[in-house]
Amino acid sequence: MPPDGESLFGSPAFVARLVRVTRLWHYVLVARVLAFFLFAFLPGVTGFLDRPSQWLAMAAGLGCDLLLTIVGQWSRARPQRALRRARPFVALSMALIGIGTLLGSMAMLPALAVSDGRLYFDAFAAIHLGTILVAAAVVAIARPAFFVFAGAMALGGATGMASWPFAVAGLVFLGLLIVMMREDVRYQRRATRARRLAISEQERALGLVRDFERRGGGWFWETDRHGQLVYISSTVAAKLGLPVADLLGRPFTDIIRKRIGNDENEERTLGFSLSSRTPFKDLTVRAAVPGEERWWSISGHPISNEFGNFQGFRGSGTDLTDKKRSEREINQLARYDTLTGLANRLHITDLLERALRNHMGQAQPCALLLLDLDRFKAVNDTLGHPVGDQLLQQVAGRLTQIVGDKGQVGRLGGDEFQIVLPQVTHPEKLAGIANAIILSVARPFAIEGQQVRVGSSIGIAVSEGEGVTVSALVRNADLALYAAKDAGRGVYRFYADAMHNQASERKAIEDALRDALARDELQLFYQPIVDVQSERISGFEALIRWRRASGEMISPAKFIPIAEEANLIVPIGEWIIRTACATIARLGTGYRVAVNVSPRQFVNEKLPAIILNAVTSAGIRPEQLELEITEGVFLDESPENLAMFQKLKRTGVRLALDDFGTGYSALGYLKKAPFDKIKIDQSFVLGAADGSSMNAAIISSIVGLARALGMETTAEGVETHDDLALVRGLGCSHVQGYIYGKPMDLDDVLALLRGGEGQVEARGYKSARAPRTRIFRTIRVVSGGQDHEAIVRSISPRGALIEGLGTVPAGTPLELRFAPNVRIAAQVRWSADNRAGVQFAEAVDVEALMGLYGQGRDGPPRTTRAA
Repeated sequence: MPPDGESLFGSPAFVARLVRVTRLWHYVLVARVLAFFLFAFLPGVTGFLDRPSQWLAMAAGLGCDLLLTIVGQWSRARPQRALRRARPFVALSMALIGIGTLLGSMAMLPALAVSDGRLYFDAFAAIHLGTILVAAAVVAIARPAFFVFAGAMALGGATGMASWPFAVAGLVFLGLLIVMMREDVRYQRRATRARRLAISEQERALGLVRDFERRGGGWFWETDRHGQLVYISSTVAAKLGLPVADLLGRPFTDIIRKRIGNDENEERTLGFSLSSRTPFKDLTVRAAVPGEERWWSISGHPISNEFGNFQGFRGSGTDLTDKKRSEREINQLARYDTLTGLANRLHITDLLERALRNHMGQAQPCALLLLDLDRFKAVNDTLGHPVGDQLLQQVAGRLTQIVGDKGQVGRLGGDEFQIVLPQVTHPEKLAGIANAIILSVARPFAIEGQQVRVGSSIGIAVSEGEGVTVSALVRNADLALYAAKDAGRGVYRFYADAMHNQASERKAIEDALRDALARDELQLFYQPIVDVQSERISGFEALIRWRRASGEMISPAKFIPIAEEANLIVPIGEWIIRTACATIARLGTGYRVAVNVSPRQFVNEKLPAIILNAVTSAGIRPEQLELEITEGVFLDESPENLAMFQKLKRTGVRLALDDFGTGYSALGYLKKAPFDKIKIDQSFVLGAADGSSMNAAIISSIVGLARALGMETTAEGVETHDDLALVRGLGCSHVQGYIYGKPMDLDDVLALLRGGEGQVEARGYKSARAPRTRIFRTIRVVSGGQDHEAIVRSISPRGALIEGLGTVPAGTPLELRFAPNVRIAAQVRWSADNRAGVQFAEAVDVEALMGLYGQGRDGPPRTTRAA
């Protein structure tokens, strides 16, 4: 297309049309040659040959026609050369058309101006008209050539007639033709310019569409009225693995994969829109791409012709595959735990809601298990978080394998897991699942070349379909889990209504404990620690007691765990240290006082400063204060823990390793932590004098280890003369237990020291087992929040034989209720054949206990000591 301002005759479009005119001009030549012979010879126009001006003009015109025919055939043989020489070709062709037509008109029009009276006149006129029409049909292909032809015809006729009226008419007609030609040329230029712009816009739009498709922004499609594809982007065809030609003519729905169930809603909408000929927008469908999951969003609208008749659909599509994958990943992150792949808290709660109610909103049975790993923190702190993460992953795998398709396992966070079991409520089945989980988790885990061992505690809550809410069921399972932990861990417990009461009681104790310090309700009791060889008191262990304003005594076994959970142990521990230091100042320089330091206190960076401040304020020597630290604190052999140990040692206080042998750590910390004393736990001392027990060998080993490390030893819980003789013979340096005195308040301590100047005498039973009294009494036994009825078959000051509890794991704590307010804390020592031997936390006066039981009087039984 020539640029603006270029002559129309130089445009390729006009040259092409003019070439077409020249290639057809031989038909005009034939017509005019035929007219010449008819005019000149047969039958001939009268006097035509007598007028040379006519037949010579006509013959010259035929020469121009012959030359133009030759030019046309030449352009047919060499089309590119004609286009390259456009201007000379146009000028020559237009000139030959004009001159040939002019000369022919000059001859034929005058020859037919006056009839010669013969019958051939009309035939000659028809021949002349025929030649005009043949030439006009040819030159009409190129409009400017037609104007030249018409002008030459008019001018030739006027010239041939040589009459002024005819000449005037010819000139007027010629002028009109010139004006018309000029207007037509202007129109052609405007039309050409508009056509160029239209073509440019189309090409630009087509280019943009192709770029849009190539960049993956989307694709386009079109169907006919029968729903068959008439156009589809090549990018889509490539993804479908087919050439475009194979897709054309196929139904549009063939490129969409059919889905079933609730997922087919989009396909249904698409089918409805296509059949009802209604627009649709952003329908998400799955593409029929073999071996690949690909998603599209498609839109379309019906198209009609100018008469409003439906012609098909035209629309576009975009690829949603990446968006779908992102949504899936986001959903995975939102609903699943990233570490274990289990359902997270949000998702497991949703699953629990659905398990509790069916699709019609009706309540249905369901069980919920809450699981907490025992000793996980020690593993995490000792071996590092990467090992802890791998441990959680392996635990998740074992849980999933055990639960299988019976339910859903979720991770709430940390080391807490939740298991939802729809339609499972039978206690035996739930107990079997819980036992399987406990045994599976108890097996060692192989992580990074070492074996890691943890345990698990499980709380079970059941909804029988009575419409329990999610929050209530979770609360119940949480209370059952708390009871399982309280029962010694590594066990499971079912929720019982009494647990809720216990939780309320714990909350009340916690609230009261927060005010206990301010109300001066806490008190320290002191139990003597005696040098075995000299039987002289070397110090005391400070034991906390809580006497409420009402006079009620709260057992440390009850409120200390609550203080730990509520983080009240830190201020209470500080009060114990300051009170113990004040007591040391009153006892004098020859005595020490030992206080227990909880794990929470130990990690408190202010602990060394608190100790130094208390020692300085009391005006005592630092070595008179002894800190008893359980070995569980040192499961984490981190630099921070060891640094705290060194800081405490630099304060000058003594350090004792409490409850040695009951923890789970290695002995490596003994060479890193400079202890002054090892305390042998009473579980090794009780019954050690029995010849069948291995406890004596254990005590001997501990004593030998302490001597090798230059440490003292204290045997805890010595109550009989046999036990005292044994630990003395094995080389223990100190003894603590009822054999030398029970815990007492400060006034009794001062009186004891004044009376014997620190010397004490062993008083207690001779044998390890006191005589038992056979009885048959029904009592209530509370364990893990569950209340059972049982029968006491025999009883002694230190324990009893109880029947009716079933199989109870050794070490399970119990509360024996002989009367409404006569409660004794005990622990199961053995269990078999529906019988259990229990040991009391403190020795009791059997006669007093039976008297209180028979009379139903309130008050705890007296503890007794035999001379």
